[in-house]
Amino acid sequence: MSTYFKVFKLLFSLLFLIFPLILNSATYFVSPAGNNSNPGTLQYPWLTVTKAAQTLVAGDTVFVRQGTYNERVQPVNSGTDNNYVVYASYPGELAVIDGNGISIPAWEGLFELYQDNYIVIYGLRIINSDAAGILCESSDNLVIMNNQTYNTVSSGIGVWDSKNILIDSNEVELACNDGEQECISVAMTDSFEICYNHVHHNGPGSNGGEGIDAKDGASNGLIHHNIVHDLTRLGIYVDAWDKHTYNIEVYNNVVYNCSAYGFVVASEAGGLLENVKIYNNLAYNNRYVGISITGHGLPVPNHPIHNIIIINNTVYKNGWISSGWGGGINIEESADVENIIIRNNICSKNLSFQIADEVGVSQYLTVDYNLIDGFMGYPGEMYGSDSVVGDPLFVDTIIYNLHITENSPAVDVASSVFAPVFDYDGNPRPSGSGYDIGAYEYITTGVNEIPISVNDTWLTLKIINNSTDSEFIIEYTLPYDVYIDINLYNLSGQLIEVLECGNRQKGQHRITWNTDDNRGETISSGLYFVNLKTENEEVTEKIFLLN
Repeated sequence: MSTYFKVFKLLFSLLFLIFPLILNSATYFVSPAGNNSNPGTLQYPWLTVTKAAQTLVAGDTVFVRQGTYNERVQPVNSGTDNNYVVYASYPGELAVIDGNGISIPAWEGLFELYQDNYIVIYGLRIINSDAAGILCESSDNLVIMNNQTYNTVSSGIGVWDSKNILIDSNEVELACNDGEQECISVAMTDSFEICYNHVHHNGPGSNGGEGIDAKDGASNGLIHHNIVHDLTRLGIYVDAWDKHTYNIEVYNNVVYNCSAYGFVVASEAGGLLENVKIYNNLAYNNRYVGISITGHGLPVPNHPIHNIIIINNTVYKNGWISSGWGGGINIEESADVENIIIRNNICSKNLSFQIADEVGVSQYLTVDYNLIDGFMGYPGEMYGSDSVVGDPLFVDTIIYNLHITENSPAVDVASSVFAPVFDYDGNPRPSGSGYDIGAYEYITTGVNEIPISVNDTWLTLKIINNSTDSEFIIEYTLPYDVYIDINLYNLSGQLIEVLECGNRQKGQHRITWNTDDNRGETISSGLYFVNLKTENEEVTEKIFLLN
């Protein structure tokens, strides 16, 4: 499984690094002050996004000016491999698609892609939908990035029967209000990435409302760097339902204050769930259990869940006293498990248990190298082998800073087998003489180990528009002397321009870019990314260019 995911992550880093330079493309504009009889230029924009959705062809971009558009958007045409169709808010503005008063069938969406390929939806606010906010079905190569959804009866973002999907840096609030599905749902979809999203404060949860769910035949996916909190249901879910669901990594997410579970893997209707790895996650202050493998669901003969690795997570203070039950990591409700590994996790001060096998399947479990703080003697509770017992010595539990400190018993005592090569902060593992238990590695300087903040160890990159769209200032900070490359790419991985390269000293640097490419020609309007890369790290920022 590890070899596959190295290839998969590399593929997505290339495909979704930036948006395209499009040859022979057109750029259109929509404004509340426009008219659909206009040519759609900046000076003479269209009135509705629907006009754009009926007009745009492969390679075209529409910038939607600030305002509220009371309409349903259903694009007609697809893009192609190197010529995406882009729907975006005008740079520096926020366009709102408002479904108030619009009747939408239950399984459809306010912004809907059906059999549409190579589409980008960027920077829009989608609100007040009778169904989903953004719904994609039977589509391929979609980028849903930097959008906001609010008050949707069904999912804020839903993807069904599709492939090659990126859902990145969106905010989803008051989803499933009060309808079915999950705040972000990905079902029957192959090759997907759900990352850097903020999902919170859903609807009442009577029919649905889990935070993020990869389910029902989803495969070859990554769920990472999401923040999920204050939901009436569980946070992050991987459920086979009745289909083979496989090859999914869940890492570097945080789930807290949910009125159910934190992370759950399941086979609700008997489909085989296999090859799931859950690591570097934080689960704290959730109502019941931090991480659970469950047989919950329909009364089918089997709930098969195989080859699950739960490793290097920090699970703290789950189980609300008001609920009377809850814990750290468990296996429950007749889950039919095989080859389950629970390793290198910190389970601290969870209410009823820290790690528990409530099904009696210990012969299929490997439980080792976990830190146990607060063993309760609950039925099926276990220490496992090579466990560490004691207070993990977090930095500050009042504000849930769950980094470990210098004298923590979790330092240097974890197993290296299947351990991730980085921690929650992106720092490399191991940093000392051995791997650390939990989501955070205690960082070594080579002499003594000290906790270091992200800003001390990571590159920083900032893009400033210098009062005109034809010039940008690129500021970056290096934590050490290093050779760098700063490049501009398109979505196909094509290099548009080398902005900077060579050895640079530690500290702050600044360059100016006049929006020309390597040939000295002005780049056309669109959305681009600047990538700063060193031997060990990289960081990317977006540029909206309007020429």
